[in-house]
Amino acid sequence: MAGLELDRVIPAGLAEADLHRPVSEASFEKKDGIVVTGDDVDSVHQGLEFPTEEELATLRRVSDTIPWTAYMIAVVELAERFSYYGASAVFTNFIQQPLPPGSRTGAGGPNGQSGALGRGQQMSTGLTTFYQFWSYICPIGGAYIADTYWGRYKTICWSVALAMLGHVIMIISAIPGIIGGQSSVGLFVLSLIVTGTGAGGFKSNISPLVAEQYRRTKLFISTTKSGERVIVDPTLTTSRIYMYFYLFINIGALVGQIGMVYAEKYVGFWLAYTLPTIVFFISPIFLWLGYGRYRTSPPTGSVLATSFRVWRHAAKGRWSWNPVKCIRQLTADDFWESAKPSKVAGEKPEWMKFDDNWVDEVRRGFKACSVFAWFPIYWLCYNQLNNNLTSQAATMNTHGLPNDVLSNLDPFALIIFIPICDLVIYPAFARWGWKFTALKKVAWGFVTGTAAMIWAAVVQHYIYKTNPCGTYAGTCVDSQGYPLVSPLNVWIQTGSYILIAFSEIFASITGLEYAFTKAPINMRSLVMSMFLFTSALSAALGEAFVSLSVDPLLVWNYVIVGILAGVAGILFWLSVRKLDKEEDKLNNLALGHFGYTEKE
Repeated sequence: MAGLELDRVIPAGLAEADLHRPVSEASFEKKDGIVVTGDDVDSVHQGLEFPTEEELATLRRVSDTIPWTAYMIAVVELAERFSYYGASAVFTNFIQQPLPPGSRTGAGGPNGQSGALGRGQQMSTGLTTFYQFWSYICPIGGAYIADTYWGRYKTICWSVALAMLGHVIMIISAIPGIIGGQSSVGLFVLSLIVTGTGAGGFKSNISPLVAEQYRRTKLFISTTKSGERVIVDPTLTTSRIYMYFYLFINIGALVGQIGMVYAEKYVGFWLAYTLPTIVFFISPIFLWLGYGRYRTSPPTGSVLATSFRVWRHAAKGRWSWNPVKCIRQLTADDFWESAKPSKVAGEKPEWMKFDDNWVDEVRRGFKACSVFAWFPIYWLCYNQLNNNLTSQAATMNTHGLPNDVLSNLDPFALIIFIPICDLVIYPAFARWGWKFTALKKVAWGFVTGTAAMIWAAVVQHYIYKTNPCGTYAGTCVDSQGYPLVSPLNVWIQTGSYILIAFSEIFASITGLEYAFTKAPINMRSLVMSMFLFTSALSAALGEAFVSLSVDPLLVWNYVIVGILAGVAGILFWLSVRKLDKEEDKLNNLALGHFGYTEKE
């Protein structure tokens, strides 16, 4: 990955020398890798030149190079996402469509429709939505275990083992002799629960772990090969790490999904579930190879209760029966000041074992969670990929392609456009002096998500106009039971997938970045799980739209989701404009300390 490095001279020798610093000098015992401490982070800034106020306003900002251990973790994620998306790519057909005539594996062949359970589109949408909900609510438990007891590395390892067990159960549900029967349904639902639990514990910890491999937190001056003085911005580096992390995710998703839909169509579902399980074994291999090399933060005990105590202490005396006055006082700029130890008169509460800087970090974490509150509406747009757009493809002329292969246009577009954004678009914005901040990116994510739903609604309208059965396109079959489809070419769905891909670059990747950069060090998994939890909330909200996931209501489904996303995007920007102006300040807070009492 050397080609991704930027054209400037960075004093990397400082980082290399510090890598071999004796662990005894750190304030934490080494466990599951190289432990990151406050002293460890500060040491990487020694000898660097920091920008003046004038330089902050005038110099161009660039990102730093990405540590090689971050790419190792990205490979772990690639294999896990291959297994997750590869298997789930065929869920819709497995649940919705019946076993093809004479088939014992569910394979439809070149001209048939693959299927297994035959439970219809509503159950298909319901189960896939439940799977997503479960997979994104479990990260809260995984984050708590990691931050409090095990640390991220150990939690990831156990989560991988659990997810592997779920994949084995899934294979059993699809083998000949079991597939299509009641036992197949039960085993499949059990596999969703077990696999989703493992995926949840994995997701909340792998995302913070990859960004923790980069240790610098302060802006510093560097000089490019052309002699230009630039500011190296750790926030841009974190953003860049997550962009390529997301790139690896989508390489795994793309290869997994394309391969599995063909395995499903020509061999059977048992192979479509077995191959992802085999690839998943790459994850524990790379976890083992990186043992002792990955930089991790140690568990510090539960800080969730303390953070809520801080909020409750800050809220004292600010409650009012007047709702306008109450909201104004609870959102005032000085809200958190009274919770700082230095502002507490007399004897401090027993639980107040932190400094003022940690309170600032908690405030920043709460602000991040308030930003995440808007994401469930955004995910409603993205979730159409997993079920309704796949079903929509089955009602058009696919020219021999499996209907569920079209969803791969999304990861394919991401693989193309992520490097373009990183190497061309974002640097161009920086040269033009336009600060394309994290919150601006999220707002544009809502815009492009809305556009994707408009595109899907228009396509669905013309499907109804051209299908032999009119507005009942999803159940239209001939006398022999073979589907009758619209003559429209399935590739007209391309616009929806590309627009959703751009919305992911702007909103989803930025959400990962925002969760990491705005959380206190000892709450990173927890805050990341809050971001992932928004996807679970969206899945639960999506259950309300299951009744619209049938003919002849699908146009309304896309229109309503699009309107909700558009309105939410506008309200989101209006609510975060003030916070957006604090971006630099929030990213450069002094490091907080937790778990000690200040000496008098």
